Amino acid sequence: MSANSILLDFSLDPARIIDEVSRKDIVRVCKEGLEKYLAGLKISYDMLTTDGYLCILSETGTGTIVTIRFFEQGLITINVEYYRKDGDEAKISFENMKMLENGLRIRLEAKRSKHLPPIKRGSSVDVYLTSSDERVIEYDIDRVLFDKRSEFQKIQIVHSRSLGNMLVLDELQNIAEADLIYTETLMCRGKEDYAGKEICILGGGDGALLYELLKEGPKMVVMLEIDEIVMQACNKYMNTICGDVLEKRTDDNYEIIVGDCMVYLRKYIKEGRKFDYVFGDLTDIPISDTPTGEIWDFIRTILESSFQVLKPDGKFMTHGNGVSCPESLRMYEDQLAKLTPKVTYTKSSAFVPSFMEEWVFYQVQREVANATESV
Repeated sequence: MSANSILLDFSLDPARIIDEVSRKDIVRVCKEGLEKYLAGLKISYDMLTTDGYLCILSETGTGTIVTIRFFEQGLITINVEYYRKDGDEAKISFENMKMLENGLRIRLEAKRSKHLPPIKRGSSVDVYLTSSDERVIEYDIDRVLFDKRSEFQKIQIVHSRSLGNMLVLDELQNIAEADLIYTETLMCRGKEDYAGKEICILGGGDGALLYELLKEGPKMVVMLEIDEIVMQACNKYMNTICGDVLEKRTDDNYEIIVGDCMVYLRKYIKEGRKFDYVFGDLTDIPISDTPTGEIWDFIRTILESSFQVLKPDGKFMTHGNGVSCPESLRMYEDQLAKLTPKVTYTKSSAFVPSFMEEWVFYQVQREVANATESV
């Protein structure tokens, strides 16, 4: 069940918006077009606004409301809102929406027109998530398998008909069963040799990175994850990507520590413990105007601390953000340029199915001149 919002808009000559007779004629045309699908529409309210005109219509006996908004620049928007119960037919089918738009465009002599599929609001299954640059993406999510708020975040595992089960944290898609390419690009599978290496994963609570790294024969992998509930949920619903690695916290070649990764990084720095690889599988690079704020401070702290526990020839591997966010990626690279000792980096990218966009990954290491310092 959900409230459905049908959205149409038309661009007309602005002069027609100002003239009262013309406005009434436009409302009449819109009303006649809508009445093919919504019976007994009546004008309930209208008023002039500072930037145009507003007209509200209602369908007799159903509660369906139609809002027609005129903007003085020549834009007219039509919003149809009604509550649709599970199993009910749509008030206006998608095919009829196209016919309605085309018919009104011709009758209104509009310069352009557009319609959108119904926006579903208030549904028990939220099908809308966002891209890295804040575009709305509608997913084919058909059910929620897990929904709980931990001390740190909102955790959901939902099922998508095309992507399989998908982990969503604080309304952001993290990884789906269809996203092996994400993990393989993060670890640069086939390019890096993990056999016999010591590795530290910061975050990684879904278990996918740990699971894939263990296939490469490392000496030891330590995973530092703060949220026990994420691991419990993924162990139950995402084992196609994490296998059985989240079943227990230690084994011969890995250890999962539940806690703040910064606490343990400081501990390792104090102990002088070193790793061949550190993976930053934590927060994405922020979308912001400047590299300031709590998340940017956290990213800088993670970078500085990670290089203190890396061997001289070690690498810091992390995900960045979408290619549609070049300014944020540039700001991250500016932070890399400020690190001491100096570092170099390479980038890779891959189209991640559940993100529905190309994603950028970084491989960072000390400059060769600094690789001779003692461990």
